[in-house]
Amino acid sequence: MMRIVALAIASVAGLVMLLSPFFPAMESVGAQSSEIFNVIAAIAFILGAGSLVKVNLSRVGRRDTGWGYAFVTLLCFAITLIVGLGKIGVPPNPQFAATPWAGEKDAAGSAFAWIYEFILTPITSTMFALLAFYVASAAFRAFRAKNREAMLLLGTAFIVLLGRTFAGVWLTGGFPEWASGLRLENLSMFIMQVFNTAGNRAIIIGIALGVTATSLRILLGIDRSWMGAGGGSA
Repeated sequence: MMRIVALAIASVAGLVMLLSPFFPAMESVGAQSSEIFNVIAAIAFILGAGSLVKVNLSRVGRRDTGWGYAFVTLLCFAITLIVGLGKIGVPPNPQFAATPWAGEKDAAGSAFAWIYEFILTPITSTMFALLAFYVASAAFRAFRAKNREAMLLLGTAFIVLLGRTFAGVWLTGGFPEWASGLRLENLSMFIMQVFNTAGNRAIIIGIALGVTATSLRILLGIDRSWMGAGGGSA
């Protein structure tokens, strides 16, 4: 019975969100459904935070491999949660000066904004910088010019990678103006704007078709795998 109710709620809510942009009479219902979704999403965040704490606490308690990273995760999570909920260092809101904690948690000068700007942003930049070296290393080891397709892929990757560096600009910087299109930085930009954009659009269209097919299967009750073990497909 619970599975039938869950399936009915998912189908009705999905159909309402799908049809509300096309029927003006259903716009208010769609807006209310969006608000309900936000409430459910907030509850999901709480469950996710509880799962994060539970998993990492168990790793620290058992002293599993890498338990130190789990401890750092818990420590950072606790500090960020306390700073965000307590709005430490948040300046008062001029419009609601008499109301405590009326200011925005990420206002300039707050502890939360400091954590985001001076801790999270540098860490994210470092991770992406390391990822670039890993991608270049993997490409160097994986690319093998065994056929024409592999040679084309290898040549394109070489042009794009070299064209984004100073070395590429320096190597082809002496080309005359009439041959400026053959400079590596211009070739790299042309590949990214034309061929890469066309490939991305094809991928996005394929993803959209896949999402549409999967959504219809869920709305019609054909695919029930989202209901967990025993859901299956009709």
